[in-house]
Amino acid sequence: MTNAADIIVVVDGTGGVLDPIAYEMLAFARRLNALAAGRVQMWVLGEASEGLAREAAREGGVDATALQCPGLSRYFSEAFIRILEPTLRAAAPAYVIAAHTSCGAEWAPAVAARLEAGCIGGIDGMGQEDGRIWFSKDRLGGKVKGRFVSDAATTVLTVQPGCFKFEGRPEGGGTGRVTRETITWESEQTRFSGVAPAPGGATSLTDATIIVAAGNGIGEEENLQWIHRLAERLPKAVVAGTRIVCDRGWLGYDRQVGVTGATVAPALYIACGISGASQHVMGMRGSGFVIAVNTDAQAPICAEADVCIAEDLRTFIPTVLEIYAKQLENEKGG
Repeated sequence: MTNAADIIVVVDGTGGVLDPIAYEMLAFARRLNALAAGRVQMWVLGEASEGLAREAAREGGVDATALQCPGLSRYFSEAFIRILEPTLRAAAPAYVIAAHTSCGAEWAPAVAARLEAGCIGGIDGMGQEDGRIWFSKDRLGGKVKGRFVSDAATTVLTVQPGCFKFEGRPEGGGTGRVTRETITWESEQTRFSGVAPAPGGATSLTDATIIVAAGNGIGEEENLQWIHRLAERLPKAVVAGTRIVCDRGWLGYDRQVGVTGATVAPALYIACGISGASQHVMGMRGSGFVIAVNTDAQAPICAEADVCIAEDLRTFIPTVLEIYAKQLENEKGG
């Protein structure tokens, strides 16, 4: 059985690599450790997780356990729930930390319910007041911050990507200890049948230097023409959107940025008509420079932006394109 720990960071190792969010969760766990004085351990779950556990122990200086699960080469929720419920029940940690991604937001609440544990999702901050640890997250579409505390013996927490910076292995700290546990399981309800690649042809969101993104605030599908026209004028620019834009069929899901879409880090991100809900912001926080175009200067996206332009995109983008066209004419004439 896995070693006891007060704070357990659960990492999805089914993809064969450690996602950067694994180290962000470790950074969060260390901050929690400083408040709760609990011992931290990382669990890496997957078919070939031992190598990843060794990497985490070396780079993060944390004790790591490889939960080796033959046949678990891809994530699916039934496997994670059935494997983690009894394993965590036996370990009985005070806190279980997962990534607030489409996968983590799926299995973490289900495991918490089966453990009769507390569950706080989408955390982007933490602190302590009157001897109690609180966790913060966006509420009302990012317009306010909520603080939450848990009275449960075990609490499952999901952490927003991009909110907790990993500073590397603690100074003077060595490589963590690595253990391995082999877990066999059989699926009762689901099976993995392969991955279907998205249609190709367009520049990948992750490869784009510039992203022009559309949100619910663009109003109508026909207003996407302005998003596309602006992107056409910018080098290595692609068009993206929020979940609601993709759900409406205005853009394909391969164009979605956010918790259930792509995580991007372009040099320039232009957010048009995007309110700034945390589910979207977590997917674009790594952008180098952010411009928000929104009629509401108090929209949460403006707090994330380097420049906020309080204007209707149907006025702003045509004006920009007109100035650009005149500049080209002047250059040709000169």
